Amino acid sequence: MNTNRVRSTQMNLLYEDLARAQMSARLGEARELRRGHALVKASRLGRKAERAAVQAKLALARAL
Repeated sequence: MNTNRVRSTQMNLLYEDLARAQMSARLGEARELRRGHALVKASRLGRKAERAAVQAKLALARAL
């Protein structure tokens, strides 16, 4: 009976370790996704700023 209890405890520990590893992997994936989204957003905002700068230059040129 004691041997079964030890095996049961060991199996539970293995499952806990597996769950921790999977959770860690999912958290890592989520972090990478957020980085990717942030990069896309920054790129989009950069293009928007460049277009605004061009529009400002054109407006200035027209005013002169």
